[in-house]
Amino acid sequence: MNRRHVLRLSGAALVATATAGCLGGGGSDTKRVTMGDDFAFSPKRLTVSAGTTVEWTNDSDVPHTVTAYEDEVPDAASYFASGGFDSEKAARNDVQGGLFGPGESYEHTFETRGTYEYFCVPHESSGMVGTVVVE
Repeated sequence: MNRRHVLRLSGAALVATATAGCLGGGGSDTKRVTMGDDFAFSPKRLTVSAGTTVEWTNDSDVPHTVTAYEDEVPDAASYFASGGFDSEKAARNDVQGGLFGPGESYEHTFETRGTYEYFCVPHESSGMVGTVVVE
């Protein structure tokens, strides 16, 4: 094998390795929202593409929920709430069932474009609300 052949093969391998993550369908992306001791979602407003999974992580010392405002979810979209509730009323009626503690996470994949407003049931009156915009 001559030097040019080795260099050509090495260059091709380098290009293939460098672009491997850029090609193909890829998987769904995950974006993170944290919940801290300041009773806030961070970021408060998140813009994602359809098919993106959002993971909320509790970085505080107290339990929280992620609960969609039922009237603020696009018509064609599925309702979401930690605890697996199928309605805002059910989530509000069983706060304990939707709580997740320090260090725990909840995730939801957004398939339908639109704006989703959500809140933490026990801290809603403290302004713990957030928005996910799906483009």
